[in-house]
Amino acid sequence: MSTARNGEVDIHYEVFGDPDEPTLLVVNGLGSQCINYAETWCQLFCDEGFQVVRFDNRDVGLSSKLDGVDYSLADMADDAIAVLDAIGCQKAHVMGCSMGGMIVQRLAIDHGDRVLSVTSVMSRTGEPGYGDSSEEALAFLMAPAAPSRSAYVERQVAALHVYGSKPEWLDDKAIRDRATAAYDRCFCPEGTGRQMRAVGHDGSRAEELARVDLPVLVIHGSRDTLIDPSGGRQTAAVIPGARYVEIEGMGHDYPPPVWDEWVRVWSEFARSSVRT
Repeated sequence: MSTARNGEVDIHYEVFGDPDEPTLLVVNGLGSQCINYAETWCQLFCDEGFQVVRFDNRDVGLSSKLDGVDYSLADMADDAIAVLDAIGCQKAHVMGCSMGGMIVQRLAIDHGDRVLSVTSVMSRTGEPGYGDSSEEALAFLMAPAAPSRSAYVERQVAALHVYGSKPEWLDDKAIRDRATAAYDRCFCPEGTGRQMRAVGHDGSRAEELARVDLPVLVIHGSRDTLIDPSGGRQTAAVIPGARYVEIEGMGHDYPPPVWDEWVRVWSEFARSSVRT
């Protein structure tokens, strides 16, 4: 286990692949731990010639819990920079899903000198009217904390059948296994609530994103009802030169059937866009 430090906050991180290769830093979404990015998925990027770094955001997993502390997405972006500092990486490709997409947008805005490229996945700019949740998906997001381990696991299965990928791509046993591993590693609903407040405080990033001068890829799933694809389309529209890719059949998740396409699209983007 490795730990980076941002002030008084400890951030757990893990590294895969060759340290001599370019670094891809992957950033998790709301309440999500680094183990949500499966090791086999990380290895696919390593096979393409990248070092992959995953980490627990503050308030989840093995990173610091901040009871009674109010913080921002900018603070969470600073945590990501602390991880890059800890591994001695001056510049990295950054990719984030959902809230992680918002954090990498904030990295592009606040720390552009540390970024090779930005990939915002299943995310939004914070502007009202773009990327809104369906009523059914929002009900899962706003529900009280699960009262037990089994309730937590079954809620994850039910949620993905609402806002996840097309049914034939959903593996309920795999969802249960991931949810069980996440619950046993760390269950901290209060931390998820603080992360949600950080997202709300950040508001619209559109004006700042319009000034970003970096290679940007935006990926979204066509079936996403937790963050509607309009959120991804607007992100690409706001950022000069951004490329938008919509994966047909994908929801607010990343099932194995989309892995090859995702890795191929991203690797081609990263190789073609890096400024030398």
